[in-house]
Amino acid sequence: MTTSQTLIDQLTATGDYKVIRRLKPVERYHEDTGAEKHIGIYLDTEATGLDPDTEKVIELALVPFEYDDEGRIYRILPAYNALQDPGVPISAFITSITGITDEMVAGQSIDLDEVARFVSGASLVIAHNARFDRPFVESLYPGFEDIDWACSIADVNWNEEGFEGVKLEYLGYKYGFFYEGHRATIDCQAGIELLSQTLPSGELVMKRLLDRSGRTDVRIWAERAPFQKKDLLKSRGYRWSPGGEGVRKAWYRDLPENQVDDEMLFLNREVYPKLVGVLPMDRFDARARYSKRV
Repeated sequence: MTTSQTLIDQLTATGDYKVIRRLKPVERYHEDTGAEKHIGIYLDTEATGLDPDTEKVIELALVPFEYDDEGRIYRILPAYNALQDPGVPISAFITSITGITDEMVAGQSIDLDEVARFVSGASLVIAHNARFDRPFVESLYPGFEDIDWACSIADVNWNEEGFEGVKLEYLGYKYGFFYEGHRATIDCQAGIELLSQTLPSGELVMKRLLDRSGRTDVRIWAERAPFQKKDLLKSRGYRWSPGGEGVRKAWYRDLPENQVDDEMLFLNREVYPKLVGVLPMDRFDARARYSKRV
Protein backbone atom coordinates (compact mmCIF):
# COMPACT_ATOMS: atom_id res chain seq x y z
CA MET A 1 0.00 0.00 0.00
CA THR A 2 1.43 3.37 -1.02
CA THR A 3 1.68 5.84 1.85
CA SER A 4 1.53 9.63 1.66
CA GLN A 5 5.18 9.80 2.67
CA THR A 6 6.14 7.45 -0.16
CA LEU A 7 4.37 9.68 -2.66
CA ILE A 8 6.03 12.76 -1.18
CA ASP A 9 9.45 11.12 -1.41
CA GLN A 10 8.83 10.10 -5.01
CA LEU A 11 7.73 13.59 -6.04
CA THR A 12 10.61 15.27 -4.23
CA ALA A 13 13.15 12.88 -5.74
CA THR A 14 12.28 14.06 -9.25
CA GLY A 15 13.57 17.54 -8.46
CA ASP A 16 10.49 19.02 -10.16
CA TYR A 17 8.27 19.29 -7.10
CA LYS A 18 8.38 20.76 -3.62
CA VAL A 19 5.83 19.41 -1.15
CA ILE A 20 4.80 21.61 1.74
CA ARG A 21 2.86 20.34 4.75
CA ARG A 22 0.19 21.97 6.84
CA LEU A 23 1.69 23.00 10.18
CA LYS A 24 0.63 20.64 12.94
CA PRO A 25 1.74 22.07 16.31
CA VAL A 26 3.77 19.62 18.37
CA GLU A 27 4.29 19.24 22.12
CA ARG A 28 8.09 18.78 21.93
CA TYR A 29 10.85 19.47 19.42
CA HIS A 30 13.88 17.97 21.16
CA GLU A 31 14.40 15.25 23.72
CA ASP A 32 15.84 16.32 27.06
CA THR A 33 19.63 16.70 26.93
CA GLY A 34 20.12 17.70 30.57
CA ALA A 35 21.15 21.21 29.50
CA GLU A 36 19.95 24.19 31.51
CA LYS A 37 16.63 25.36 30.14
CA HIS A 38 15.01 28.77 29.94
CA ILE A 39 11.44 29.79 29.21
CA GLY A 40 10.78 31.86 26.13
CA ILE A 41 7.44 33.31 25.10
CA TYR A 42 6.50 33.66 21.48
CA LEU A 43 4.04 36.55 21.33
CA ASP A 44 1.68 37.87 18.71
CA THR A 45 -0.92 40.61 18.70
CA GLU A 46 -3.69 41.70 16.39
CA ALA A 47 -4.71 45.34 16.58
CA THR A 48 -7.12 47.86 15.07
CA GLY A 49 -4.25 49.55 13.23
CA LEU A 50 -0.53 50.21 13.16
CA ASP A 51 -0.02 53.10 15.59
CA PRO A 52 0.25 51.96 19.24
CA ASP A 53 -0.50 55.49 20.42
CA THR A 54 -3.93 55.57 18.79
CA GLU A 55 -4.91 51.97 18.00
CA LYS A 56 -5.97 49.11 20.29
CA VAL A 57 -5.06 45.45 20.75
CA ILE A 58 -7.91 43.11 19.83
CA GLU A 59 -6.12 39.78 20.31
CA LEU A 60 -3.10 38.59 22.27
CA ALA A 61 -1.41 35.19 22.22
CA LEU A 62 1.44 33.99 24.42
CA VAL A 63 2.98 30.59 23.67
CA PRO A 64 5.73 29.64 26.15
CA PHE A 65 8.40 27.09 25.33
CA GLU A 66 11.63 25.67 26.75
CA TYR A 67 14.98 26.35 25.11
CA ASP A 68 18.67 26.12 25.97
CA ASP A 69 21.68 28.30 25.23
CA GLU A 70 22.49 26.29 22.09
CA GLY A 71 19.12 27.14 20.58
CA ARG A 72 17.52 23.73 21.03
CA ILE A 73 13.76 23.94 21.65
CA TYR A 74 12.21 21.41 24.00
CA ARG A 75 8.63 21.37 25.31
CA ILE A 76 5.87 23.69 24.13
CA LEU A 77 3.93 24.74 27.22
CA PRO A 78 0.22 25.65 27.56
CA ALA A 79 -0.63 28.88 25.76
CA TYR A 80 -2.71 31.92 26.60
CA ASN A 81 -4.96 33.53 24.01
CA ALA A 82 -7.62 36.20 24.47
CA LEU A 83 -9.68 38.67 22.48
CA GLN A 84 -10.30 42.20 23.69
CA ASP A 85 -13.03 44.69 22.92
CA PRO A 86 -11.25 47.86 21.71
CA GLY A 87 -14.26 50.05 22.45
CA VAL A 88 -14.37 51.21 18.82
CA PRO A 89 -15.59 49.50 15.65
CA ILE A 90 -13.08 47.24 13.90
CA SER A 91 -12.58 48.36 10.31
CA ALA A 92 -13.53 46.11 7.43
CA PHE A 93 -9.88 46.14 6.36
CA ILE A 94 -8.67 44.77 9.72
CA THR A 95 -11.43 42.16 9.72
CA SER A 96 -10.38 41.08 6.23
CA ILE A 97 -6.81 40.55 7.45
CA THR A 98 -7.45 39.01 10.87
CA GLY A 99 -10.91 37.50 10.59
CA ILE A 100 -11.81 39.25 13.86
CA THR A 101 -15.19 40.98 13.94
CA ASP A 102 -16.93 43.36 16.34
CA GLU A 103 -19.20 40.51 17.41
CA MET A 104 -16.25 38.29 18.34
CA VAL A 105 -14.66 40.86 20.65
CA ALA A 106 -17.84 42.28 22.19
CA GLY A 107 -17.47 42.16 25.99
CA GLN A 108 -14.11 40.35 25.78
CA SER A 109 -11.00 41.40 27.72
CA ILE A 110 -7.42 40.26 28.26
CA ASP A 111 -6.73 38.93 31.76
CA LEU A 112 -3.72 40.99 32.83
CA ASP A 113 -3.18 38.84 35.93
CA GLU A 114 -2.78 35.85 33.63
CA VAL A 115 -0.44 37.81 31.36
CA ALA A 116 1.65 38.77 34.41
CA ARG A 117 1.88 35.11 35.45
CA PHE A 118 3.23 34.12 32.03
CA VAL A 119 5.73 36.95 31.82
CA SER A 120 7.04 36.45 35.37
CA GLY A 121 8.23 32.95 34.51
CA ALA A 122 10.01 33.85 31.26
CA SER A 123 13.51 35.00 30.32
CA LEU A 124 12.77 36.22 26.82
CA VAL A 125 9.84 37.39 24.66
CA ILE A 126 10.03 36.86 20.90
CA ALA A 127 7.81 38.31 18.19
CA HIS A 128 7.91 38.29 14.41
CA ASN A 129 8.31 42.07 14.04
CA ALA A 130 8.84 42.99 17.66
CA ARG A 131 9.06 46.64 16.64
CA PHE A 132 5.28 46.44 16.07
CA ASP A 133 4.20 44.13 18.90
CA ARG A 134 6.25 45.42 21.82
CA PRO A 135 4.87 48.99 21.96
CA PHE A 136 1.31 47.63 21.84
CA VAL A 137 1.75 45.17 24.70
CA GLU A 138 3.74 47.62 26.82
CA SER A 139 0.64 49.78 26.78
CA LEU A 140 -1.37 46.80 28.00
CA TYR A 141 0.95 45.54 30.72
CA PRO A 142 4.07 47.43 31.92
CA GLY A 143 5.84 44.19 32.84
CA PHE A 144 6.72 43.85 29.15
CA GLU A 145 9.17 46.74 29.70
CA ASP A 146 11.20 44.71 32.19
CA ILE A 147 12.05 41.62 30.15
CA ASP A 148 14.45 40.92 27.28
CA TRP A 149 12.97 40.90 23.78
CA ALA A 150 14.05 39.44 20.46
CA CYS A 151 12.66 39.64 16.94
CA SER A 152 12.54 36.67 14.58
CA ILE A 153 12.83 39.11 11.68
CA ALA A 154 15.48 41.59 12.76
CA ASP A 155 17.56 39.25 14.94
CA VAL A 156 18.06 36.63 12.24
CA ASN A 157 20.01 37.77 9.18
CA TRP A 158 17.67 36.08 6.69
CA ASN A 159 18.92 37.99 3.65
CA GLU A 160 22.51 37.00 4.28
CA GLU A 161 21.32 33.39 4.50
CA GLY A 162 19.82 33.63 1.02
CA PHE A 163 16.15 34.27 1.82
CA GLU A 164 14.43 36.87 -0.35
CA GLY A 165 11.73 37.80 2.16
CA VAL A 166 11.04 37.82 5.88
CA LYS A 167 7.28 37.35 6.13
CA LEU A 168 6.43 34.43 8.37
CA GLU A 169 4.32 32.71 5.71
CA TYR A 170 7.16 32.97 3.17
CA LEU A 171 9.77 31.62 5.56
CA GLY A 172 7.42 28.78 6.50
CA TYR A 173 7.02 27.92 2.84
CA LYS A 174 10.80 27.85 2.39
CA TYR A 175 11.01 25.38 5.30
CA GLY A 176 8.25 23.20 3.89
CA PHE A 177 5.17 24.13 5.93
CA PHE A 178 2.13 26.34 5.57
CA TYR A 179 -0.60 27.52 7.92
CA GLU A 180 -3.67 29.73 8.03
CA GLY A 181 -2.12 32.95 9.28
CA HIS A 182 -3.19 36.21 10.91
CA ARG A 183 -4.67 34.77 14.06
CA ALA A 184 -2.40 35.23 17.02
CA THR A 185 -1.92 31.69 18.37
CA ILE A 186 -1.26 29.98 15.05
CA ASP A 187 1.19 32.74 14.14
CA CYS A 188 3.07 31.99 17.39
CA GLN A 189 3.10 28.27 16.69
CA ALA A 190 4.45 28.94 13.20
CA GLY A 191 7.09 31.23 14.71
CA ILE A 192 8.30 28.52 17.07
CA GLU A 193 8.36 26.02 14.21
CA LEU A 194 10.57 28.46 12.33
CA LEU A 195 12.92 28.89 15.31
CA SER A 196 13.37 25.11 15.46
CA GLN A 197 14.76 24.97 11.91
CA THR A 198 18.36 25.05 10.71
CA LEU A 199 19.73 27.88 8.60
CA PRO A 200 21.51 27.12 5.29
CA SER A 201 24.79 27.94 7.05
CA GLY A 202 24.14 25.06 9.48
CA GLU A 203 23.17 26.98 12.63
CA LEU A 204 19.84 26.65 14.40
CA VAL A 205 17.58 29.65 13.81
CA MET A 206 16.99 29.98 17.56
CA LYS A 207 20.75 29.99 18.25
CA ARG A 208 21.31 32.76 15.70
CA LEU A 209 18.48 34.78 17.26
CA LEU A 210 19.90 34.36 20.78
CA ASP A 211 23.39 35.43 19.72
CA ARG A 212 22.23 38.49 17.80
CA SER A 213 19.63 39.62 20.33
CA GLY A 214 22.27 39.53 23.08
CA ARG A 215 24.27 42.31 21.44
CA THR A 216 24.46 45.95 22.49
CA ASP A 217 23.23 48.36 19.82
CA VAL A 218 24.18 51.99 19.36
CA ARG A 219 21.87 54.59 17.86
CA ILE A 220 23.94 57.23 16.09
CA TRP A 221 22.24 60.59 15.60
CA ALA A 222 23.62 62.36 12.54
CA GLU A 223 22.67 65.79 13.85
CA ARG A 224 23.10 68.76 11.53
CA ALA A 225 23.84 66.53 8.56
CA PRO A 226 23.62 68.59 5.34
CA PHE A 227 20.19 68.40 3.68
CA GLN A 228 21.69 67.38 0.35
CA LYS A 229 23.04 64.20 1.97
CA LYS A 230 19.58 62.86 2.88
CA ASP A 231 19.43 60.35 0.00
CA LEU A 232 22.88 59.03 0.86
CA LEU A 233 21.85 58.63 4.50
CA LYS A 234 18.63 56.86 3.53
CA SER A 235 20.53 54.45 1.29
CA ARG A 236 22.86 53.74 4.22
CA GLY A 237 19.91 52.73 6.42
CA TYR A 238 19.32 55.96 8.31
CA ARG A 239 15.80 56.97 9.36
CA TRP A 240 14.43 60.44 9.94
CA SER A 241 13.19 61.43 13.38
CA PRO A 242 10.94 64.51 13.16
CA GLY A 243 11.59 65.32 16.79
CA GLY A 244 9.15 66.17 19.54
CA GLU A 245 9.13 66.28 23.30
CA GLY A 246 12.30 64.55 24.50
CA VAL A 247 13.10 63.24 20.99
CA ARG A 248 15.89 64.45 18.71
CA LYS A 249 15.19 65.87 15.27
CA ALA A 250 17.81 64.21 13.11
CA TRP A 251 18.74 61.25 10.95
CA TYR A 252 19.64 58.16 12.97
CA ARG A 253 20.81 54.61 12.50
CA ASP A 254 21.01 51.62 14.85
CA LEU A 255 24.00 49.32 14.52
CA PRO A 256 26.10 46.92 16.62
CA GLU A 257 28.54 48.53 19.00
CA ASN A 258 31.57 47.14 17.17
CA GLN A 259 30.60 48.99 13.97
CA VAL A 260 30.47 52.49 15.48
CA ASP A 261 34.05 53.46 14.59
CA ASP A 262 33.59 52.49 10.94
CA GLU A 263 30.32 54.42 10.79
CA MET A 264 31.95 57.55 12.17
CA LEU A 265 34.63 57.24 9.47
CA PHE A 266 31.90 57.02 6.82
CA LEU A 267 30.04 60.05 8.18
CA ASN A 268 33.19 62.15 8.29
CA ARG A 269 34.30 61.07 4.84
CA GLU A 270 30.96 61.17 2.98
CA VAL A 271 28.46 63.32 4.89
CA TYR A 272 29.96 66.12 6.94
CA PRO A 273 32.01 68.85 5.24
CA LYS A 274 34.13 69.30 8.36
CA LEU A 275 35.47 66.71 10.78
CA VAL A 276 32.97 65.76 13.49
CA GLY A 277 34.59 64.26 16.56
CA VAL A 278 31.49 63.39 18.59
CA LEU A 279 27.86 62.72 17.73
CA PRO A 280 25.00 61.94 20.13
CA MET A 281 24.64 58.21 20.70
CA ASP A 282 22.22 56.03 22.66
CA ARG A 283 23.10 52.51 23.74
CA PHE A 284 20.52 49.79 24.33
CA ASP A 285 20.29 46.02 24.70
CA ALA A 286 17.54 43.37 24.61
CA ARG A 287 15.83 44.91 27.63
CA ALA A 288 15.15 48.13 25.71
CA ARG A 289 15.33 47.09 22.05
CA TYR A 290 12.05 47.49 20.11
CA SER A 291 10.46 49.29 23.07
CA LYS A 292 8.37 52.41 22.62
CA ARG A 293 10.85 53.98 25.06
CA VAL A 294 13.62 53.79 22.43
